[in-house]
Amino acid sequence: MSALIFILVLVVLILVHEAGHFFAAKAVGMRVDEFGIGYPPRVLVLGKRGGTEYTLNWLPFGGFVRIFGEDGEVQEKEKKEHKRAAGRAGRAFTDKSRLAQAFVLVAGITMNFVLAWVLLTGALMAGTPRALAPEEISRARDVSLAVGEVLPDSPAARAGLEPGDLITSARVGNAVWQGTDPTAFTSFVAADKGAPIELSITRNGAAQTLTATPEQNIVPADVSRFALGVGVSTIGTLSLSFGAAVNEGTAITWELIRATAVGLGQFFAHAVTLTANLSQVSGPIGIASAVGSAASQGAGNLLSLVALISINLALINLIPIPALDGGRLLFVLIEAVSRRAIKPSVARAMNTVGFVLIILLMVVVTAHDIFRIVG
Repeated sequence: MSALIFILVLVVLILVHEAGHFFAAKAVGMRVDEFGIGYPPRVLVLGKRGGTEYTLNWLPFGGFVRIFGEDGEVQEKEKKEHKRAAGRAGRAFTDKSRLAQAFVLVAGITMNFVLAWVLLTGALMAGTPRALAPEEISRARDVSLAVGEVLPDSPAARAGLEPGDLITSARVGNAVWQGTDPTAFTSFVAADKGAPIELSITRNGAAQTLTATPEQNIVPADVSRFALGVGVSTIGTLSLSFGAAVNEGTAITWELIRATAVGLGQFFAHAVTLTANLSQVSGPIGIASAVGSAASQGAGNLLSLVALISINLALINLIPIPALDGGRLLFVLIEAVSRRAIKPSVARAMNTVGFVLIILLMVVVTAHDIFRIVG
């Protein structure tokens, strides 16, 4: 099931990206020969409109747009015939201005950003688990007390508590605490001055019982207080109104774009010096697993994860590596500055090298995913 959901997500992300190229190319008067769902070999032609064939293909991992002359190898005879038939300036990709070419290339990336914003806004309207302010608790559902941080070598760490655990109750002798208020929980822990506490928790949907013994000298601001060394907060699922979701979705989208760009920049900077940490990188297997897990936790979580993947896809495409949109944008910039076209054979060779590098990176991170699952 996870694999099927992942394929559907991948198809949506890539089709939205290609739709950006498609509509931008049409807008500037380029001839679009084909809009394909999936990758060849072709299954059938769904129809033809405005000179564009809409096709369904056998490999269901995305889609593509074939723009006339995009590869730079447009036969002069075909160009002249097309110009006569059109009765106006050529409609090949290379016939258009550098600005128009750049607009078409950037449009796919832009559509992935827009999709992320739409998905995040939808996730906020559907409701996603989040830390709640006191005034929000009454409006939220599935309210619980969650572990956010566990101090190293603290009573909580030695007992086995982990970030993400949900504390459902605590018992000291005959005294029992239940609730979602962090302050009340902290007071209960400190009340019996070091007596062992039996904690009932939920981890990944499974109930567990742990025992921890509070100690002093845990809280720097109050060393005499008995504590477990754990940070807790009230979380719950809260649905926002359309207006609030749009505002917060915009802010979150911008912050995710910024943070992701910084993270990718640091990763590739370390990659150049061969010090990149692959433990923070997931390939198709890892992403498929994450998508399946998010889907099982509700629509809000799935939409949020797909939005993050869409942002990553957009920013990776901006990297100036041949075979990516960023590499093709670099070619357009070079041609604009030099005022001469790059030879198609040179562009094709560089794109091949870029494609090989991308495949090698995918093989490495996929192998890392497998070793992480097996190990």
